[in-house]
Amino acid sequence: MAITVPLGVPLFAIACFPFGGFDSLAVMTVPGWAWMALAGVIHFVIGRYGNYRAIHAIGATLSSPIQQLSVPIALVLALIFLDEVMTPLRLVGFVLVMAGPIVAVRDRNGNNAKTVSASFQPRYREGILWGAVAALCYGSSPLFIMKGLGSEGGLVDSLAGGFVSYSAATIVIAVLILFAGGMAFMRQLDRTAGKWFLVSGVFVFVSQMFRYMALAVAPVSVVVPIQRLSVVFRVIFSWIFNRDHEVFGFAVLLGIAMSLIGAIALTLSTNIVVSLLPSPLSSFLTLEWP
Repeated sequence: MAITVPLGVPLFAIACFPFGGFDSLAVMTVPGWAWMALAGVIHFVIGRYGNYRAIHAIGATLSSPIQQLSVPIALVLALIFLDEVMTPLRLVGFVLVMAGPIVAVRDRNGNNAKTVSASFQPRYREGILWGAVAALCYGSSPLFIMKGLGSEGGLVDSLAGGFVSYSAATIVIAVLILFAGGMAFMRQLDRTAGKWFLVSGVFVFVSQMFRYMALAVAPVSVVVPIQRLSVVFRVIFSWIFNRDHEVFGFAVLLGIAMSLIGAIALTLSTNIVVSLLPSPLSSFLTLEWP
C-alpha cells in the first residue's frame, strides 16, 4: 500500500493535465471534495488493506467470490440513496452473488479445497473476515463517488475526483508509514516485491481511472457488476503466476462461476432479456421495486 497508493497521485495528475481536470478541481464544491476524499480513504486504504490481507490468507482465487459481495452491497446502497430500482433479474443476480462465497468455502477440508502446493494452507477465518471488509468498502465507495460527482458531473470531473481520492488516501498512508518507522520501514521491503507492487500500482491506477469515468456516465448498478468481471482475469493470472499459493478446486471455481453469473445478471438490461422470452415470463421480469 505504501507503493501502490501514493503512485496513483502523480498518475492521476498526468491524466488530469491534458483534459482540464485541474480546472474542474478549482470549481469543485467543498462537499464534492469531502465525498471524493472519503471514497479514497474507504476504497484505497481500508478496502485495499482488506483485499491484501484476504489474498495473503486464502489466495486471490478463493477471495474472489467473497469480494463479489461488493456487488449486492453497492446495489442496496444505490436503491436506498440513489433511487435506483430492483428487478427480478437483479434479484436473481443478487442471490447468486451471495451464494457464490458459501459454495466456494463449503468443502474446506475435502478434495475440492486442495491447493496445487501442499506448502500453502489457507486461513479461512482470516480470509473471510478481511474479504468481507474489502467487499464492504468496495461496495460503498461508488456511492461516495456518485455523491462527489453530483448530478452534473462529467468525465473530466471524474478524473479530478480520482486525483482527490488518491491524494486523501496518500495522506493517510503517509501518516501510517511515519508511525511504522518512516524510511526505515520502507527499506525493509524486498526489492523484488517492490517491483511487483510498482507494476500492480500502475495497473490499478488505470482500472480506477476508468472506474471513476464509468461512474460519471452510468449508474452504480451497472458499473460495479461489470467491474467485478475482473474475477475471470484474477483466476487466469493466479494460475499463471501464483499457482502454488492458490486454491483451484471444483467448489472454488463453481463459487466463482455463480458469483460471476450473478454479477452479469445484475448488469443485463431487462429489456434485452424480455425480448428473448415468452410473454408470461417477460411480464414478470418487467416488475420493479420499490
